[in-house]
Amino acid sequence: MAGVGMKDIKRRIKSVESTMQITKAMELVASSKLRRAKERAEQSRPFFTILYETLAQIAAGSRGFSSIYLTQRPIKKVCYLVIAGDRGLAGGYNSNIFRLAQQEMQQTGTGNSLVIPVGAKAQEYFGRRDIPILTDRFPLAEDVRMGATYELGLRLAKGYRDGEFDKLVLIYTNFVSTLSQVPTAVQLLPVPDLREGEPSKGVLTVYEPDPQSVFEEIVPQYLSGMFYGAVCESLASEHGARRTAMESANDNASEMIEQLNLQFNRARQSAITQEITEIAAGAQALE
Repeated sequence: MAGVGMKDIKRRIKSVESTMQITKAMELVASSKLRRAKERAEQSRPFFTILYETLAQIAAGSRGFSSIYLTQRPIKKVCYLVIAGDRGLAGGYNSNIFRLAQQEMQQTGTGNSLVIPVGAKAQEYFGRRDIPILTDRFPLAEDVRMGATYELGLRLAKGYRDGEFDKLVLIYTNFVSTLSQVPTAVQLLPVPDLREGEPSKGVLTVYEPDPQSVFEEIVPQYLSGMFYGAVCESLASEHGARRTAMESANDNASEMIEQLNLQFNRARQSAITQEITEIAAGAQALE
């Protein structure tokens, strides 16, 4: 019986060691991808910042300025741009973003919601639910490039102008650090009122043909910049969450192997003791 137990323990040790090799490899891959994703996120931030400052400057510095993108109107339909991961094994990364999306949609009602899922997990999640999908052209978040985001920005701006939806909300995961990723919901349309700030004194900017035309020309780029920046932040968050999850899995596997080795040694010691006892008993019987 002891021999059978020892074989089972050795089999479990080999199984855990094989799993640990996989988790170690995934941790190294996630660490490598995390560095690139962080650089990509940092490089994308200045583009959005400049666009946002330009919009604020036009809105705050032009008297009597108005735009359809600033106008609040009755909310009948809300479009949610949800960015999730391409793969699993990332701890609570995907479940946290879907929980936030559900909370936001409950306020509107699923019957009044549209969704643009970005990433394999998002398309899989919303494909099983009775929520209309506006477009599914982003099956992988890591394949999103700037050209595609600008096309989506134009599509979203046109959809808002045409009344296809009355509000646009971006749901993504903000990368704080390798250990901290925060699910975030940001309203993109109508653009939050930018006219609260004071116009810059001593700065005179002439917009051709007029401030409203320039503002409405920048809005699609603003949307695409927000989307691209959110994708970069989400990718960094996914890799950070996966790295943390795999590191935790490695620690748990090491602890499990240590416990199994202890059990194996105890079983081996018990088997040796039993054999010695049987030999001694046999010797006494022969005498």
